[in-house]
Amino acid sequence: MEICMKDVLKEILSNFVYWLYRKNILKNHIRVQSVDETIEELIRTDKSLVRFGDGEMVVLRGSDIKLQKASQEIADGLKRIISYQYDGLMVSLQGIFGGVEGYQEKSRKFWKEHLFFYRKVYEQYCNPDRIYANTSFSRFYYVFEDKRPCKNWIEKIKRIWMGKDIVVVEGTRTHNGVGNDLFELAGSVERIICPSSNAMRVLDKIIEACSSYSTDRLFLLSLGITAKFVAEELFLKGYRVIDIGNLDMEYEWYLQGSVDKVSLPKHGVEGKEANLAAGYTEYLEQIKRELI
Repeated sequence: MEICMKDVLKEILSNFVYWLYRKNILKNHIRVQSVDETIEELIRTDKSLVRFGDGEMVVLRGSDIKLQKASQEIADGLKRIISYQYDGLMVSLQGIFGGVEGYQEKSRKFWKEHLFFYRKVYEQYCNPDRIYANTSFSRFYYVFEDKRPCKNWIEKIKRIWMGKDIVVVEGTRTHNGVGNDLFELAGSVERIICPSSNAMRVLDKIIEACSSYSTDRLFLLSLGITAKFVAEELFLKGYRVIDIGNLDMEYEWYLQGSVDKVSLPKHGVEGKEANLAAGYTEYLEQIKRELI
């Protein structure tokens, strides 16, 4: 009963504070593009992007998440990156500050509570002079109540790397684009495989491996917290880098027409033998470096 009452109180408080902001009694100072605006900017320009979701904010405040232990050094780095220092390195946030009415019920509840606990953190470290990109460019399906725009969004997202030689930097079980056509428009696909958890411990090796490529390569990162630091370092070296997060997972849910979050069989496949058994020969051929 105590846990239940805590949850009820949390929901009441988060709804009340959310209402204060929606009625403009409390002022919102954080501006975020629409999903369409973010995708269009990534198509139209050669800008890089680093994305922030709920997990990044947890680590920024000094707490561990499932795949990354927190540290003061990591927290300080996230605070620096979220401040949006460079014109060419877009920083994305979840598009929740102007309202969550477009989200489905579970997502509305989750993000209202997230705002209740983290809004002041955003206001402390985000740059009020910037308009942030929208993290839902890579989380384009599950959270939205109206799924009709999703087809147009994903078709436009694929155009970002149309004809480009891409390097996917991902964890051992991620398998971006495996079993689907996410990268069908890319000129070529190569992969750098990194640890699925606590990849920050090999950050220097990741940067070194990526830096062996010429700057005409487009890097797509799917590496949790570590992706923020890889993106910043490679951007400063002259590369174009896009932190795509869980885009592939969202695409799989979209293709399946999932109404809830479901696990993907390919996320349980790890190691050469398991990948061969699963028929992922093209994936194995695309791997150029393994830093595990």
